[in-house]
Amino acid sequence: MKALILAGGRGKRLDALSMKKNKCMVAFAGRPVIQFSLDCAASTTVDEIVIVVGYRAEEIINYYGNRYNDKRIRYVIQYEQKGLVHAIECAGETIGKDDFMLLLGDEILINPKHQAMIDEYNKTKKKTFAICGVLLVKDRKMIKRTYTLIQNDENQIFRLVEKPRNPLNQFMGTGDCIFNNKIFDYIQYTPIHHERNEKELPDLIQCAIDDGRRVKSFVICDRYVNINSKSDIKLAERLNI
Repeated sequence: MKALILAGGRGKRLDALSMKKNKCMVAFAGRPVIQFSLDCAASTTVDEIVIVVGYRAEEIINYYGNRYNDKRIRYVIQYEQKGLVHAIECAGETIGKDDFMLLLGDEILINPKHQAMIDEYNKTKKKTFAICGVLLVKDRKMIKRTYTLIQNDENQIFRLVEKPRNPLNQFMGTGDCIFNNKIFDYIQYTPIHHERNEKELPDLIQCAIDDGRRVKSFVICDRYVNINSKSDIKLAERLNI
């Protein structure tokens, strides 16, 4: 299994903080934000780390080189920033035939459980196509930032809802997932979002679910922040990260 970290975005909502640097290299708690994801990936049994870079790609490449905590790093260039699903598609050749764990280069997780998620995937690999990392939140307004899901008592997901206006439950989705390699087959069927004009991660996963693939949820952390704006940085500070 490989780890795939997506770090190609511009981060316009961070304004001056990302004007002259990749948003994943914005400093937080004394280190670049992407390093939180690198630490999560490097602490697992993945064979190597693949990073998709785009805007100011050289910053990440020059800073981290080709190894991180004894894990090999390989880079993929996303020449056009067309969203997360497009970034995954760009990495297809480098991922090869391996399954992979997805992480975002602009997120922070408290008490992450990535190795436990990998262990769960390997244990149920014959019947599980993908696992979505989620967390339970008290403030349902937080869920409006990502996605929520509808599942049964066995954590099998039937429906993903991107940025719900009225979240139905306390499940908040993250960008941390594990995929069977055949997820690449569903990219061509993923619809383009009518507002953002790009393909969304929940829609990609939903295509696999609608095709009969078994997708499960897994509680990946205790707290979570996706750093997209200055208010997200303030939120992370309030959570004492």
